[in-house]
Amino acid sequence: MDAEREALQSTAFPEVQTFCQKNGLMFEVVDLRWGIRNTEATDHMTTELCLEELDRCRKTSIGPAFVALLGDQYGPCPVPTLIEEKEWEALRSQLASKPRDLELVARRFRRDENAVPPTYLLQALGTAETQGPEEATLTSVLRSGAQEARRLGLITQEQWHRYHWSVIEWEIDRGLLSLTDGDQGATVFLREIQDLNKHILEDCALKMVDRLADGCLDTDAQNLLSGLKGRIADTQPGVLKAHHLPWSRDLVNPKNKAHARYLKELGEQFVARANYQVLEHLREQEAGRQELAWLYQEIRHHLGLSTEATWTFCGRQELLAQLGQRLRQSDGHPHSPLVLFGPPGIGKTALMCKLAEQMPGLLGRKTVTVLRLLGMSQMSSNARGLLQSICFQVCLAYGLPLPPAQVLEAHARVVQFFHTLLHTVSCRNFESLVILLDSMDDVDSICRARRVPWLPPQCPPRIHLILSACSGKPGILDIMRQTLMDPEAYWEVKPLSGNQGQEMIQLLLAASRRTLSPGQRELLWASLPECGHPGRLRLAFEEARKWASFTIPAPLASTAKEAIHQLCARLEQTHGQLLVAHVLGYIVSSRHGLSEAELKDVLSLDDEVLEAVYQDWTPPSKELLRFPPLLWVRLRRDLGHCLARRPVDGFTLLAIAHRQLTEVIQERYLSGPERAKRHGVLADFFSGAWSQGTKKLITLPLVGKPLNLDRKVAPQPLWFSDTVANLRKLKELPHHLVHSGRFEELKQEVLGITAMGWSLEEKLLVVGTQDGLMAVWDMEEQQVIHILTGHTGEVRSVKVFGKGTLVLSASKDHTLRLWNLLSGQQKFTIWDGGSKDPTDPEIWSLHVDEAKKVVYLASGSKISAWNLETAELVFHILGDASDCWMCTAALASRATLLTVSEGGVVSLWSSGTGKLQGRHHLSSIKEEIPTCGVSVQKQGKMVTGFSKGSISLVSPEGDSLLEKLPEAVRFLVVSEDESLLAAGFGRSVRIFLADSQGFHRFMAADLEHEDTVEIAGFGPENNLIVTASRDALIQVWSLSEQGTLLDILEGVGAPVSLLAWAGALVASASQQSSSLKVWDLTYIQKPRACTPFLDRTGLTAVSHNGSYVYFPKIGDKNKVTIWDSAEGEEQDALDTSNEVRCLEVAQQANLLFTGLVSGVVLVFPLNSRQDVMCIPPPEARKAINCMALSKGEERLAIAYDSIVLVLDISPGDPCPVIDGPTYTFYTQLPEAISSVAVLADYRVIYGMTNSDLFLYECANSKVFHLEAHGSQVTCMQVSHKEQLAVSGSEEALLCLWDLQACKWRFQMSYTNSYCRGVQCVCFSKDDKYVYAGLKDRSIIVWSVLDGTLLAVQFVHAVVNRIIPTSNGFIAPTRHGYLIRERFQCPSSRVSQQDPLKNFKKAVWKVKSRQREELAAAAGALQDSRSASAQGNERKSNKRSQVCLLV
Repeated sequence: MDAEREALQSTAFPEVQTFCQKNGLMFEVVDLRWGIRNTEATDHMTTELCLEELDRCRKTSIGPAFVALLGDQYGPCPVPTLIEEKEWEALRSQLASKPRDLELVARRFRRDENAVPPTYLLQALGTAETQGPEEATLTSVLRSGAQEARRLGLITQEQWHRYHWSVIEWEIDRGLLSLTDGDQGATVFLREIQDLNKHILEDCALKMVDRLADGCLDTDAQNLLSGLKGRIADTQPGVLKAHHLPWSRDLVNPKNKAHARYLKELGEQFVARANYQVLEHLREQEAGRQELAWLYQEIRHHLGLSTEATWTFCGRQELLAQLGQRLRQSDGHPHSPLVLFGPPGIGKTALMCKLAEQMPGLLGRKTVTVLRLLGMSQMSSNARGLLQSICFQVCLAYGLPLPPAQVLEAHARVVQFFHTLLHTVSCRNFESLVILLDSMDDVDSICRARRVPWLPPQCPPRIHLILSACSGKPGILDIMRQTLMDPEAYWEVKPLSGNQGQEMIQLLLAASRRTLSPGQRELLWASLPECGHPGRLRLAFEEARKWASFTIPAPLASTAKEAIHQLCARLEQTHGQLLVAHVLGYIVSSRHGLSEAELKDVLSLDDEVLEAVYQDWTPPSKELLRFPPLLWVRLRRDLGHCLARRPVDGFTLLAIAHRQLTEVIQERYLSGPERAKRHGVLADFFSGAWSQGTKKLITLPLVGKPLNLDRKVAPQPLWFSDTVANLRKLKELPHHLVHSGRFEELKQEVLGITAMGWSLEEKLLVVGTQDGLMAVWDMEEQQVIHILTGHTGEVRSVKVFGKGTLVLSASKDHTLRLWNLLSGQQKFTIWDGGSKDPTDPEIWSLHVDEAKKVVYLASGSKISAWNLETAELVFHILGDASDCWMCTAALASRATLLTVSEGGVVSLWSSGTGKLQGRHHLSSIKEEIPTCGVSVQKQGKMVTGFSKGSISLVSPEGDSLLEKLPEAVRFLVVSEDESLLAAGFGRSVRIFLADSQGFHRFMAADLEHEDTVEIAGFGPENNLIVTASRDALIQVWSLSEQGTLLDILEGVGAPVSLLAWAGALVASASQQSSSLKVWDLTYIQKPRACTPFLDRTGLTAVSHNGSYVYFPKIGDKNKVTIWDSAEGEEQDALDTSNEVRCLEVAQQANLLFTGLVSGVVLVFPLNSRQDVMCIPPPEARKAINCMALSKGEERLAIAYDSIVLVLDISPGDPCPVIDGPTYTFYTQLPEAISSVAVLADYRVIYGMTNSDLFLYECANSKVFHLEAHGSQVTCMQVSHKEQLAVSGSEEALLCLWDLQACKWRFQMSYTNSYCRGVQCVCFSKDDKYVYAGLKDRSIIVWSVLDGTLLAVQFVHAVVNRIIPTSNGFIAPTRHGYLIRERFQCPSSRVSQQDPLKNFKKAVWKVKSRQREELAAAAGALQDSRSASAQGNERKSNKRSQVCLLV
């Protein structure tokens, strides 16, 4: 039935999958025969797995659970892998008269005394033995013995079936015929070939039926098949879907029209049947839906886990008694919660579950016990869901009113309700309440926030709170000690005694009906001397339970970590290292786990796994390629207790059950680039890159050529339907894009933020995005509590009102939506009547008048008003489409709407009726277009900005000019009390103070940025203003200190377009980024240990080993600030009379060179105040681009656009003498010079803006073109011995140059799109290393010897330049701090520390000229996977020695 299988895979399954997704369901196909060899498909172990999977499908599926494809083959009967003792004796007694048969059976089965009762195990054939003939003989012998034993009544009918039934009959019996409650989602597709019996002896017909080893028809199998078909027709005729095909010699030929039509009908029938079954079950679920079904499911889930945990509990009796005594003693008065702590795997969870079980006996049978194993379900993984479920359960248990909706809508209210509830229950003076919360480490918000705000420090009488937490490293236990101060509240969970450990393993063995031989038991106890660590004991049991009595086991590991490594090694030996590494790596790399359907899809996209799987056989299809599900099911069975199933977002996800196992997986399988690879494939899956028919290339070992095959993975749209969002994609995709370093895709997939609003009262932040999604962040919990879905276009504006409980959103889809922020529910939708024309105006204005309960929306040439309670239209104003309104204000004090049009027409409308009240032209403005406006309610006016810099005060009475700025006004903002006004223009912001006439200028100086200012916002007390610019920087200014710059913050790496204040919190976001940042600016007022120097230009220079920093003065670039690093303050300022373009310091000569926009270089002595030296430009008004000093400081190079001057610096008294220029040369190129370096022998290296790089010998006027870069050369440095040079460029390429040969030695390039280029480079003092600062805010260390990447350190800020020291380097950053690093690279010491641990998101490639030339000389053919088309060997960099960045 291969053709039928492929037809379903190709067309039917994807259609059902889409249908399921639209209904919020996940579709998983479990076909254990797909993609494997026939010998594996008929293996008896495969049969057992098939039946187990069938049971799982029946248990979990709400639609189709079992589909059988039945044709004219009955299939082989697999040999049982296990025969119980009594059954064995019955068979052997019947074979006693046949010594040869008995000898064969005795040789193939071996007695296992470790099974209770003993069993006989099938032994695998040796590698030299042939399986086919002997296996057939063994089957025949067992079948004849079973036949005779059944005749004599020695075995049951069910036991007889084990020797006669084929796999398909077992499956149909389990999935359909043995059911007593209907078909339970079963369907059987029957293919009947008409007149097949007439052609049964023809070769083409024999291929379709069962045959014996000699090729003859297997009549027994055919009779069994007829019996099976009859049983189906008699017992379950409704599930039988028969297809009758006429006989044809080429029946299975794809070109056979009848067969093609049959396959098409089969697919359509499957789709119709499956969709019907899904809908029927959904209707049944809806009809029987319980009001609090979610709560009962949560309680059952944790009780089920608790039952499993206490099955084999032993020991701890003394601790349980002490805890019980403590609970009884404290029951009648206030007391502290109890905390049980101990290392991972010590048995805290089992102890907590046992304690919950014994609670009625300790405190009375009416005690109410609430148990949560935190992190084992979605609700128990965050504080909000946890407290909600506990509150509901306690209220139901005590007959109290359930939490009202308004309480559940905000986390702070839930916390308050929880505390009140505990006191209410306590005051009833009746039953005690015990709440047990296991594994506090697994609550996300606690780990992020480093606090437990909801934990009561004292419990009232009859209320007991028992918590557990891990010890051994800084974490949750330290956080809890800050809240619970009582030392007697902490109880350590210690290891079991040696005897208790043995008792635990004996209990586990007995529960699994296993035992051990004396020798094995001795070995086990010897491997676990006095081991009382339950986690380790469990691992030992999992190994020992697999031992047969004839197994000679290897010694077990002595520690839990070694045992986990041993477990991984055994899994690798059984299933292959690559499959184990990738499966476990994917599960650990996911945020919350993966469903089985997702995991199989992900493995189907993993080319490395597929190449390993199909190493010895080819896949069954030429059109599609999937990972064989059987291989996953085998591995999952062997993983056993290592996997946990957790309900998340309505799906069941697989996760790693034990923290220690997760740590070993990370260490063993996710080190170096492997982690990024796993995240990369997961990102491919959740992005849907290879779904919906998109084929993916792969080269399989046995094929030898690239195949372009469909992987048939689930599609991943953002929306499955109008009401069902793809929550799995929303939660997983950004995570994997970030951790695989694919930041550009992140920006495309997860679109930018376009609107923000704060709910200060509820401490919520609302953000709207370009794709119409809205998210509500709880800033206390630091997590998203609602995703508001409904808009289909960009969210343009959000307004929070109703005391922070409501938000109104306006979108480009022409709808307004009102949401309850606390519940996340939409209250109503309004369509604004706009067209779908994409050229609709970009000017939007949304205003909410709470007093009148009206919302106004202005866009283009229309204004609409709706009632906030009824959503009914109040009025609609249409203006002149040829003269659109550019600014609109709702002046509540005047009950007026005021608009200013593009042509300067001011219109006045009644805000109550929409009737026109007046119209006039602006008198203060001529020939300018309005660009922005802001209403000032107290003055009843609108401040309007214009295209040529004018600012006008517009009111119903008229208008007046407020200010004339030098550039167009980009934005206007007023403070909350309307006493301050900020106007942004170009790179500046001007501040105004309100007065009786309007506003007047507040400060003489404007606030300046280095790039265009995009937005600004005033602090709540008007003492601060925050401004943000296109270069992604945010500046914090003090208004109480007349515009003093207090700090520079780095935004989200994109132009800052949004700022929102809430108390001391300020949020920033960008339309070009999916990220946002929130700062608490209370720290601004506090003294800091290190005061940053506030440079925004990046033109920093450093002297005296970092004691002094030089940079252009803020607000006056005609001066250079001298910053004292030790004192953290400005020491002096040097007047240059012109804007500074570049700075260089001669460390030995103590000179500061300042290159100016006028072309002049001023030279300032640093240790004295002698006269300033001046180096004039070669031509008038030529700005300097860059400067450089030779390593001995005897030469100075000054570079203009196309001119370079080389000057001599010689010793002198009282200061050095500068002579020259000795040489002047012109590049004669249209591009400008972007970087320069000079050598003592008058050689100059200069890089151009177009990527060219040249070496110029001044002495003989020779120029050499150094070819390597493909973009602007950003930096250049010469080694201290002046034999080498290093250059960096915007495409993140570093080149090491041999200056004698004028050729590059190594090229080092970033293969990751996130890196935006090299900012600065330098050689170490001994010329062994190159230090490079990158624009992605990291510093790398590169070996000059062999091009090895030695270290990468993420430093959270762009470094402006790097200056080498005797043992490391100094680097000033864009944040105003000096980084001082000590660098070691010992070659003899091995360390466990990973130098790349802080930055593993990118891969560097090194290209070596020496290796290229050797390969070319030998004429070697380069491997296509490790070389470029030109034969350039490229390899992923691996460090050859250990190095530390301190």
